[in-house]
This record gives sequence, C-alpha cells and structure tokens, in this order.
Amino acid sequence: MPTGNLLLIFGTALLLAFTGTPVMQRVAVRLGMVDRPSARKLHATPIPLLGGIAIYAGVLLSLLAWGERRFIVETAAVLVGATWIVLWGAWDDRSNLHAYAKMAAQLAAAMMLIMAGIQVQLPFLPAWGDVAITLLWIVGITNAFNLLDNMDGLASGVAAVAAAYFLLLAALSGQYLVGAMAAATLGACIGFLRHNFRLSSASIFMGDAGSLFLGFVLAVLGIKLRFPTNVPWVTWMVPPLVLIVPIFDTTLVFISRLRRGKNPLTTPGKDHLSHRLVRMGWTRREAVLLLYLLGCAGGGLSIYVSVSSRTTAYVLAGILALLTIGAILWLERRESMTT
Repeated sequence: MPTGNLLLIFGTALLLAFTGTPVMQRVAVRLGMVDRPSARKLHATPIPLLGGIAIYAGVLLSLLAWGERRFIVETAAVLVGATWIVLWGAWDDRSNLHAYAKMAAQLAAAMMLIMAGIQVQLPFLPAWGDVAITLLWIVGITNAFNLLDNMDGLASGVAAVAAAYFLLLAALSGQYLVGAMAAATLGACIGFLRHNFRLSSASIFMGDAGSLFLGFVLAVLGIKLRFPTNVPWVTWMVPPLVLIVPIFDTTLVFISRLRRGKNPLTTPGKDHLSHRLVRMGWTRREAVLLLYLLGCAGGGLSIYVSVSSRTTAYVLAGILALLTIGAILWLERRESMTT
C-alpha cells in the first residue's frame, strides 16, 4: 500500500477541513443556519451549523486529488451516495425534516451502493440476506452517528478513532481503497475537531450533514474491509467492534425509549451514554474523552479478532454480549433510581 499517497490524502483532507470550517461558519451565520438553545440541548447560545460540509469537502477533494484511478468506479459510487446523504442532511439542518424522510433518503443511498456492487457478502447468507444486512448496516450506522452527535467533539472524535482503526486494518491487509477513504475521513475529522472541541465551547457544529455523512462513510468502510487470512465466520465481527461506541449508544437509547413507551426514532432526549456519564459526575470533556477511550478499546479488540480462531472470537463475542447486556441493565436501573 503506497504510504506516501495515503499521507497526501490525510494531509489534504485535514487542511481543507481545518481551513474550510471557519468559512462554513460564516456561511451558516449568513444563511441563518444555526442551532438554537433549547431544553434538550447543552449549549446556551446559537451555534452555526454546516461544519459537516467542510468535513465532506475535505474527504471528497482529497480523494479526487490523490486517489488512485483504478478504483474510480467504486470511489465514485461511494461519493455519489455520500453526496446524496449530505444534501439531505443539509436540508434537515435548514428545515428539520421528519425522521422517516431522512431514513428513506438513507435507504436510497444504500440501494445506490448495492446497485454498484458494494454490499455485505457473507457466504453463510443467501443473496437476499446479504442485501437485507447491507440495508440494515448502512441505515443503522448512519443514524447511529446522527444520534451520537450530542456533545462537543463527540461524533467527530469517535469517527476519527474509528477511521484510524479502519486505516490500520486496511494497511495490515493491503486494501488501498479502504485505506484511502479512512485516511481522508481521519484527516477531515481532525481538521474539524480543532473548531468543535475547544477548551471553552464549540464554535461550530457539524450538523446532520456531517453526522450522517460520517456514519455513511464509516458504514461503507466496514462493508469494504476484507481479511484474506481469516474466515468470514470470524471477520464479520470486526466492523461492529470498530464502531462499538455508536452501536452501543444507539442500542441503549432504543431500549431506554421503548421501555418508556416512546418512539426511539422521533423522540429526542438526554438519555445517551454521554449524558448519563455527565449525570454521574463526569465533566462533558471527560465524558467525551472516556468514549474516545472506549472506541480505542473496541478498535484494539477488532485487530485481535481479525487474527483470532473461530473459538477465540466467539468466546470473546459472548463475553462482550454479556457485558453489554449488564451495562445496559445497570445504566437503566441507575436512570430509574435518579428520576
């Protein structure tokens, strides 16, 4: 894998996102696209949106500038779907679209990928099963990052951690396309983080355009990642481990809201893992950093699983499943006792 090329992609994406974010901040203010304070939000003053456009531009332009032409068809398919997602996200930032309208747009983007040949391919599933899992994965991860974007630096930082591990896994297995897209995503997230995760408070939010875009791209990376030295019965676990933070947070929120008789897709609230950590006494910055650490732990486990035997991988999966169930039950019980 050409390391120099990946460094160019990473550096270009970082520079474009870093310099483009203040530009989009001014554009958002001029267009009136700001996130205003409310009872369910943490900021006390209006914050410009559209930071996600800078992230998108950083990824798009760096791949167009330095990506290898032999992967142009697959890269174009991903970028077309991502552009579609960004447009709907920006529309939502402007007009607050219904959740089901956004989900329909995500399903359409997932279908674009499937028609381009980008989908889950598991030998133990029938063809229709691969399509169903692809749709569920794309829509699920895209929405998971949308839900995770609830605290300064959280979604972009967790996305950066996940992209870093996807980049490492791609390098270990010699997969240039995944490596290039991961390098671009990592660079763009770091460039944006400088403006979104400051000592005082964020100067700009990524908005739905950014969170939906990051979720979509990272979901695609999980689908494209391959492990020629191991079997699919084991390696299917790797992408969920890399994305353990958004998956756990979304699962927690869905269970919590369903338990309270609420629609988890349309009911906002401060029931995310980050909010619960703050109520336990952590500062917002500490809560975000702790979730970065959890993402790193999941990424580390993903590397271990990628070279593990089937027995070892499934024992680990069983332990993680029990820990996840226990954590959700404990968090829900604690929440019930404090409300």
